Amino acid sequence: MIKITPTISIDEKEVQEAFVRSSGPGGQNVNKVATAVQLRFDVGRSPSLPHDVRERLIRLAGRRITEGGVLIIEARRFRRQEQNRQDAMDRLVDLIRRAARRPKARRKTRPTLESKRRRLEGKRRRAQIKRTRQSVRYAGE
Repeated sequence: MIKITPTISIDEKEVQEAFVRSSGPGGQNVNKVATAVQLRFDVGRSPSLPHDVRERLIRLAGRRITEGGVLIIEARRFRRQEQNRQDAMDRLVDLIRRAARRPKARRKTRPTLESKRRRLEGKRRRAQIKRTRQSVRYAGE
C-alpha cells in the first residue's frame, strides 16, 4: 500500500510502470537501456479515491490524463531507472495529496465605505485633470 494521506492509501497493483528509452544525457547508455519511467494510474476506476478527490485530481492533472481517465506520469530526469521510478511515484503521491486538499470556500465580501470614497475621489481627481487639458472656449466663438 502506498500511503497518501492518513485516510487515503492506494494499492501498488493500481499503478503500472513501463520503462522506455530516455532522451538526453547518458552517452551510449541512452541507446541501450530503458531508464525513463512511464507510470500509469487509472483515476476513473480506482476504488481507493473518494469521489471529490477523484474530480479534483482529474482537473489538476490537465493534459496528463487520457480520455479514459488514466493518469500518465513520465519521469526521465535521472540516468538511473530506480531514481526515475522513485521520482514518478513521488510526483503521483504529490498530485494526489494536492487533490485531497479541499479548496477554501470563497466568502463574499463587500467594499468598505472608505474604499468606495477613495475610489470616487480618485475618479474625480482624474476627471479634473482631463478637464484642464481640454481646449478653452472663448465667448466670441
